[in-house]
Amino acid sequence: MNPNAKRISYFEYLPNNEAFKEVVARRADVDLTRMVYAGPEADNWKQLAQTHVYQVTAARDDLPRQYFAEADLLARCPNLLAVSSNGAGYDTVDADACTAAGVLVVNQTGGNKEAVAEHVLGLMLCLCKRIMETDRYMRHTGGINRNAYMGTEIQGKTIGIVGLGNVGSRVAQICRAAFDMRVLAYDPYLTAEQCRERGAEKSELHDLMRQADYVSINCPRNKETLNLIDERCYGLMKPTAFFITTARGGIHNEAALAKALSEKRIAGAGLDVWDVEPPKPDDPLMKFENVVASPHTAGVTYESRWKMATFAAEQAIQILDGERPPRLINPEVWPAYARRFEAIMGRSVKDA
Repeated sequence: MNPNAKRISYFEYLPNNEAFKEVVARRADVDLTRMVYAGPEADNWKQLAQTHVYQVTAARDDLPRQYFAEADLLARCPNLLAVSSNGAGYDTVDADACTAAGVLVVNQTGGNKEAVAEHVLGLMLCLCKRIMETDRYMRHTGGINRNAYMGTEIQGKTIGIVGLGNVGSRVAQICRAAFDMRVLAYDPYLTAEQCRERGAEKSELHDLMRQADYVSINCPRNKETLNLIDERCYGLMKPTAFFITTARGGIHNEAALAKALSEKRIAGAGLDVWDVEPPKPDDPLMKFENVVASPHTAGVTYESRWKMATFAAEQAIQILDGERPPRLINPEVWPAYARRFEAIMGRSVKDA
C-alpha cells in the first residue's frame, strides 16, 4: 500500500460492474481495498480508519449494522472525506450525522432511471392487463374464461407520481408520450413551474391519491418520507386504482396496504421494494393475486449497473482530487468539509 495514496474502501462487492475498477485503475495514486464482512473486525476498522472514500451498499439488509455510515462509524474514521452509496438510495447512510462530521454524502442518482422507469411501466401493464393473474392460472388450472380476466387500458388515464426526480420525470415523460396520460406530481421541493417543465401538474399528496388511476412512488427514503403512504392515503384512492412502488421499503406502510387490498379498496399493487428484502413467500402481501411482486430488481439491468459503477468511480476520483461531486446529497456540508479536506489531504479543494 502506498502510504501517501488516496484511499477508497468497500465491503464485499462494488457497484456490480467492473467499470468501477477500470476507472479507478487509471489512477496510480489511488488504492482500492476490498473488505469482507466475515473478516477480522480489527482489520476492517483499521482499513476504514485510513480510508478517504467509503463506497457503501445501499441495501440495508445486506450490510451488517456496525458498518452503516452512522455516527459510531464516523467517530472511528478520522480520515473519512466522503461516503458514496452504490445506488440512488442511501438507506445505509445517516446523512445528518455525516453533515455534522464534515463528511460528504453522494449517490449515483440518474444512473438507473431508464431501468426503473421501464419497470414502473411494466408493472402498470401487468396490473391493468392482468398478465400475471392469467399466467398463474394457465400454469396451474386447465381451461380459462377470458372474460373473467377482463382488463383496463392505460390510454388517457391519470398517473400520480410521488417524487419527480430522475426516475419520476422519466416516468412522466413516457406516460405522456406513449399513453397520453394526465400526470400529477407530489414533490414539495419543486415549484409548479418546475413540475410543468418535467411534464407534470403539481399536486398535494392527498389530492393526487384521490385523482390518480395509478400511483407511482419514486421518492427517496428519508425521515420525511418514512411511512408517507399510510392507511389514510390508501383510503383516498379509487377502488379502480393501482399502487406501484419502485422506491424503497418503508415509504409505504405494508400492513395498511394489505388491509386496503383485503378490503378491496384498491384494484391492485405492483411492488418492487419491501420492508425486508427479499420478502418471504408467506409475506401477507404475497397472497394477493392482484399483487405483482419483484425483489428490488427495477434498477438491475446490465446498462444501469454499468452507468452506476461509472458514476460512482468518477465521483470518488473527483472527491479525491478536491472537486465538488455532481450528486452531492448534503451540499450544506461544503464549508466544513473544505476545512477537513485541507487538513487531511494537505491542499485546498478546487471549488470552495
